Amino acid sequence: MQRMGGDDDDDDDIPQLSSHTLAALQEFCRDQQQREGTKISQGFKQYSIGSIEEDWLSQFWYDDETALRLANEAILAAGRGGRIACVSAPSVYQKLKEQDDKDFSVCILEYDTRFSVYGEEFIFYDYNNPLNLPGNLIPHSFDIVLADPPYLSEECLRKTAETIKYLTKGKILLCTGAVMEEQAVKHLGVKMCNFTPKHAQNLANEFRCYVNYDSGLDCDSSCSECT
Repeated sequence: MQRMGGDDDDDDDIPQLSSHTLAALQEFCRDQQQREGTKISQGFKQYSIGSIEEDWLSQFWYDDETALRLANEAILAAGRGGRIACVSAPSVYQKLKEQDDKDFSVCILEYDTRFSVYGEEFIFYDYNNPLNLPGNLIPHSFDIVLADPPYLSEECLRKTAETIKYLTKGKILLCTGAVMEEQAVKHLGVKMCNFTPKHAQNLANEFRCYVNYDSGLDCDSSCSECT
């Protein structure tokens, strides 16, 4: 969720949280602090999903099964020694890092600076400036780009598409709402897959995957080669 700016004179117009919502948010923050403390004391795995909590107000991680399926698809699509870019898809990045014994490299382009703990693989990314990228990110240098635009809007998808097309050698794996299908086809030339991604927190909006290549995501979920 983006913060809204304004003048002090407009403070009266800023929406206020109800006492019930504020209490729920405070309880969530206390629970999150306790979980973070537990992780530190238990030596929580750096790259496992949950090592960085989703933002209660604006972030939604994939569930473990979905993150693994997407990570495996990216590895297969990239090929041996391939390069994978995760754009606004941190839970897939974390699942890829759990499989670091396989022959591929990956980076994460993400607005949330908490992911800077992953060092040189982290690249700060704001979709509002889609081509404001480090000079060492050479155009068309990734075998596949996996992207999950943060908002279900034409503007967000269009700008994220600029980044995707700049980075990819050709292959694109897009995850976004089913309502964005027409825009996904328009801006990236992708088609909807059979596989339906799920989130750890149930969302009201139906999410789908889109690709521009022959993908294992069109296989049945029981297919041993694709899971």
